[in-house]
Amino acid sequence: MSAPEPIPGARLLFSNDAAVAQLNHGSFGMVPISVQRAQQRLRDEVEANPPRFFSVGLEERIAHVRRHLAAFAGADPDGTALVDNATTGVATVLTGLDLGAGDEVVTTDHGYGAVDLAVDALCRRTGASRRVARVPLAPGDDAVVEAVLDAVTGRTRLVIVDHITSPTARVLPVRRIVEAVRGRAGERVAVLVDAAHAPGILPDPVAGLGADFWVGNFHKWAYAPRGTALLSVAPRWRERIRPLVVSWSQPAGFPDSLEWVGAHDYTPWLAAPAGLFVLRSLGVDAVRRHNVALAEHGQALLAAALDVTVPARTGLPMTVVPLPPDAADDPAGATALRRRISDELTTEVGLNAWRGRGYLRLSAQVYNREEDFQRLVEGLPKLLRR
Repeated sequence: MSAPEPIPGARLLFSNDAAVAQLNHGSFGMVPISVQRAQQRLRDEVEANPPRFFSVGLEERIAHVRRHLAAFAGADPDGTALVDNATTGVATVLTGLDLGAGDEVVTTDHGYGAVDLAVDALCRRTGASRRVARVPLAPGDDAVVEAVLDAVTGRTRLVIVDHITSPTARVLPVRRIVEAVRGRAGERVAVLVDAAHAPGILPDPVAGLGADFWVGNFHKWAYAPRGTALLSVAPRWRERIRPLVVSWSQPAGFPDSLEWVGAHDYTPWLAAPAGLFVLRSLGVDAVRRHNVALAEHGQALLAAALDVTVPARTGLPMTVVPLPPDAADDPAGATALRRRISDELTTEVGLNAWRGRGYLRLSAQVYNREEDFQRLVEGLPKLLRR
């Protein structure tokens, strides 16, 4: 497998440090220069006359952005709200469910750690409990659906599943999971899809999904400024979704009550369409093909260097490489190794401990070249031996 041809001019659109091999786009994204400038113009507008910015037409501008992002995701514009990130969206949903003692929330062992912490905190406050569905690293869709259904009981009120898993970079069959849960429990059990990585990777990720809740970040793969995400809510839940911070828009109800919180920094949201413009200018499909091919190429190179076997391909611009046993096999070890890779190899990667083994996550973006991965290939085996 060879590296894909670079997209002409794409690397010049970003301002990342050329001395660093940036292979961790999946964590915080990278904002194109033109989008940075669009956001700065908005900051200048705010500071030129804050009272006018916040009091004249801001709600309409936010609604316009919401409609724009919802159309890109295949979501109902009237059933979506802008939020700061996927974690905020999850917290908002959890607050609106009014869980009580004896209720259960089902997650999987591929879930994002901050979401698990949010569920556990809610359970401590309410007396609810969390059940974890154990899903293999590279399962077939049937195995995923079966694992989730096995964790659903008569007390289950909510199922949370990732569209694209963060620690293991897998695509879960969320549409089938929604259908299976509906068939088992009807509307008694709500389904929340944590789609933090979906916008910009998966086409129309909300369309036809049928989930009660969906939340996705636009700052990772859709080139928006950090602090831009979309929460989609099914009609039956919209009256119950309350903002985490009550402000003047509270009487307006969903989605306005979530979006207007006074002196919030709205510039990331307002600049987000500029990110989609960059993505569309490069070609959404062309960017996807390039990033997937480069991520899989880098995965193959590193796996060969470490003499490890990688999971089956998923067609994502994020891939994982299992590390040798005893390398980063717990969260503290994973954090320490990631920092060593950053400091000693000037390379940024994702690194997680999952089921007692370290998994290095590689992201590929249009600013990457094969030599970024080669730096890791040449340096990591030596670093691990030390």
